Amino acid sequence: MKRVVVALGGNALLRRGKDDTAENMRRSARFAAERVAAIAAAGWEVVVTHGNGPQVGRILLQQEAARGSVAPMPLDVCGAESQGQIGYLLQVAIGDVFFERHMERPVVTMLTLTRVHPDDPAFHHPTKPIGPYYKEDQARRLKEEEGYEMAPSEDGGWRRVVPSPDPYSIVEAPVIRRLVGDGAVVIAAGGGGVPVYEDGPRLTGLEGVVDKDLAAAILAHDVEAPELLILTDVEGVYRDYGTDRAELMHELNVHEARSMLESGAFGEGSMGPKVEAAARFLERGGEGAAIGSLEDAEEALEGRAGTTIRG
Repeated sequence: MKRVVVALGGNALLRRGKDDTAENMRRSARFAAERVAAIAAAGWEVVVTHGNGPQVGRILLQQEAARGSVAPMPLDVCGAESQGQIGYLLQVAIGDVFFERHMERPVVTMLTLTRVHPDDPAFHHPTKPIGPYYKEDQARRLKEEEGYEMAPSEDGGWRRVVPSPDPYSIVEAPVIRRLVGDGAVVIAAGGGGVPVYEDGPRLTGLEGVVDKDLAAAILAHDVEAPELLILTDVEGVYRDYGTDRAELMHELNVHEARSMLESGAFGEGSMGPKVEAAARFLERGGEGAAIGSLEDAEEALEGRAGTTIRG
């Protein structure tokens, strides 16, 4: 069987415009699970990864609300907590769908660590927004009292920004390869994985957030998957996105993708990291990558929807 890493965007557990209640998260997890099950039923070995933006933001809010009663945890611990939360919901939902379809495939969630370099320039220039939005006076107070780096958001308001170092390997990749090779669907590297660096024989966590799409590319390479499928809430990669000239690009090669990235065609939006992830994966030997909507997961993997990127 061929192997694929399926990267679920933030809409996997929180559909756009929906409140982040447990019931809505379960409903969205079920929707994603049905797409994962369909890919597995088509004969693929599947590794699932996912974003964690809304969920880790809520964890940080809960910490702030309870800081007078319990000690707050550092960001690496919060990231690990979000992996467990989302992994649990996806694991149960995928398992339920398999049971209903009489598919005997075990599902396992793996708390995953992602190696980064401790001297990555990102640690001196935090850029990744996390957590809730604040008014400017609240942001300035948090900067003075808590030492947070705060920055204005394109969406309005201010948000905390943290380092987003470049990932270079997945610590648990050998175990993931073994599990998926034995037939398990493995949920791994949620939210990009917990960033760690090698401190001699030890692994030490760092305050930062690894981009989930870049981590998905490393995960796919490290678990020897020839295909990477990045699912989001848009149909694929658009030329002139957001204008009346917008055009879905059904196919791209790595050279074209690199040219668009270098020209700034994707601006500050989230499509840039997805195209960058696909390009990196292919440049390291991957056979194919696709970017598409969660609704069209199977079709995107087969090249019948979304944007297919080849070397």
